Amino acid sequence: METRYAHLAATLRDGIHAGLYRTGDRMPGLRALSAQRGVSVATAVMAYRQLEQEGYLEARERSGFYVRLRSTAQAPEPAVSAPALRPAPVSGQEVVLRLVKATYDPHIVQLGAAVPAPEFLPMRAVERSLVAAARLHRARASSYAFPPGDPELRRLIARRMGEIGCPTHPDEILITNGCQEALTLALRAVTEPGDVVAIESPSYYGLLQVIESLGLEALEIPTHPREGLSLEALQLALERWPVKACVAVPNFSNPLGYRMPDANKRRLLELLGQAGVPLIEDDIYGDLGFDAQRPRPCKGLDRKADVLYCASFSKSLSPGLRVGWIVPGPHLKRVEYLKYVGNLATSSVPQIAVAELLASGQYDRHLRAVRGQYAAAVKRMTEAVIRHFPPDIRITQPEGGFVIWIELPKGVDSMQLARHALAEGVSIAPGPIFSATRKYKNFVRLSCACQWDARIERALATLARLL
Repeated sequence: METRYAHLAATLRDGIHAGLYRTGDRMPGLRALSAQRGVSVATAVMAYRQLEQEGYLEARERSGFYVRLRSTAQAPEPAVSAPALRPAPVSGQEVVLRLVKATYDPHIVQLGAAVPAPEFLPMRAVERSLVAAARLHRARASSYAFPPGDPELRRLIARRMGEIGCPTHPDEILITNGCQEALTLALRAVTEPGDVVAIESPSYYGLLQVIESLGLEALEIPTHPREGLSLEALQLALERWPVKACVAVPNFSNPLGYRMPDANKRRLLELLGQAGVPLIEDDIYGDLGFDAQRPRPCKGLDRKADVLYCASFSKSLSPGLRVGWIVPGPHLKRVEYLKYVGNLATSSVPQIAVAELLASGQYDRHLRAVRGQYAAAVKRMTEAVIRHFPPDIRITQPEGGFVIWIELPKGVDSMQLARHALAEGVSIAPGPIFSATRKYKNFVRLSCACQWDARIERALATLARLL
């Protein structure tokens, strides 16, 4: 005989399958559900707990139960990457500029650049904070915020880092112009031209551009689409080559979207520590996991490890603010000097505005809402790609962020595909720009953080036709 809570759970499950409750939606409160369904609060609790165990819901502290992402992907994941384990100069990144310029054209469907559409950002809150920063803090707003940056913003960032298991003093933080400058400063602090840097493969093309601009060589390390850097391959590379730094994105990397297990993070720190190689940790997507539990950074797992932690609010709050930060550990003085001689300071008004968004709690409220929206967007794009594209494709199943990495049939040249697609009004990111050695010829990355409408469906149909 079916219990009352099991019957209620089945009814709610059917509602989730039917789309009455979508990924990221908040379920009715316990008392409201009790009144609506004519059951006790205890029965409502047991029903929600059953759905939580089945993976349909997630409980968020002091907030309630939310519908969580359930993968419906029918395509397998790409295999572990297999780059050549030897250093190489970065080349062929000029196509990236064309990709970036396409974001300004309103007639082009933007699936290439990893820039969230305005619908995924707290635009009104940002606008109000910018106005308040200029009006209420005129002295601070009109002055240089010389390195290390605005004290109040650094205090609030330090508080947030402590909350995610990474205790940090405000004086250890330096504000940057986004995460890109943080990565550049980190690499300049620990390398010289000609040095070898170990990176994930595939890797974010912005990092490859930095490596190219600094005259460094990239050593691509095989990377698993679900667990990240192959530690065995990294160990072999450290034994064979004079690696001076390692750059990794352990939490929801771009383009794979994986979340490295904590055990792997600890082993990564151990391997690098034994070799005397600093880790440059890019945590720009760390706040955008689909689960309520925010993963810890590597830096929080070993306070003694040589980690230069880099992050930004560009993906989670607003790209245009250009507010990022770096916690460079023992390299602070060097990074501070490089920041000062590079551009004196990060703009004061955005720093004050971000501090206000953090202090008021608006940033955290935005995160609670947008995580589910990104999860739903990735699920929707994945299902649409499977619906439109040839059957023999492979797709990553990210646990955070808002991009997917697609392996196309072997004969496809994604650079050609990108050129033809752009001519027909669709922007995509071809695979070779994610590799120093121009690998991933038959791969593409798509951004899912777009306003979904008929244009997106037509764009995917266009890509399928070109394939």
